[in-house]
Amino acid sequence: MIELRNIETFFWVATLGSFRAASEKLNTTQPAVSQRIASLEADLGVRLFERDARGVKLTGKGHELLSHAERMLQVRRDMFEAAREQNVMTGTVRIGVAETIVQTWLPTLIELIHTTYPALVLEIEVDTTHVLRSHLMSRQIDLAFLMGPVLEARVENLPLCTYPLAWVASPVLDLGPEPLTLERIGKLPIITYPSNSAPYRVVRDMLTRAGVSAPRMYGSASMSMVVRMTQDGIGTSVIAPVFLGKELARGELRILRVEADPLPELSFTATWVQGPDSHAVRLIAQMAQKVAAQAGDGTP
Repeated sequence: MIELRNIETFFWVATLGSFRAASEKLNTTQPAVSQRIASLEADLGVRLFERDARGVKLTGKGHELLSHAERMLQVRRDMFEAAREQNVMTGTVRIGVAETIVQTWLPTLIELIHTTYPALVLEIEVDTTHVLRSHLMSRQIDLAFLMGPVLEARVENLPLCTYPLAWVASPVLDLGPEPLTLERIGKLPIITYPSNSAPYRVVRDMLTRAGVSAPRMYGSASMSMVVRMTQDGIGTSVIAPVFLGKELARGELRILRVEADPLPELSFTATWVQGPDSHAVRLIAQMAQKVAAQAGDGTP
């Protein structure tokens, strides 16, 4: 009889691309993983992996059987979920979050998850969309709230929220009468999202087209750093003002009128890789979508 444990091991070796990564995922040893794969291959009478110095890769038959393995694991997962109440869901979910979300509605979501699923453990990683996407695809995190969607095979995206960008500056800067030209803006540094982000590239291209040669742009993954540098008058910034309510109300920052093409909006998604262990991730993504919608319309 084929053991479901061996099928699960086959799935994770195929998904993660190595026996070492699968052993870490399954909290076992590499020899144990090798033994399970050998046992499964013997039971099925087929070779599932080709092994060489660079690692392992699926054979043609391995590719064919992988979808069957995933369906079997999903059925097991569905059976366990049907047999217990949702509010006793346990385990650890690793969530990667862009800082804009941290600065807006993430604390509300964490409180809701803790109240609904008190036995569920969350590990939170805050980083740029570029890094979060990489960590998600390598299975270092289970769920990401990032600037999406991520258009890759087996990846699901749930829309969360959209925030407009704006030109922002400290009142201490003497920028002259508004609306400001990009040429005038370009005389000072522009502080914004990291250099590998869409906002950075869009703003740089706008300035270049306006005749600003070699624009000085300071990209940062830390939104709090961007805000601080803008408050200090180092330059203007392009940022989502959704979390600048206090600074704008106190007059520490102001939104500028600039003669330029409209800035793009930041669209965030809850994104995860499909798999037999994605039930909790999907539930959290759906909760995040509701929390983001309530935050957008001011609902407490």
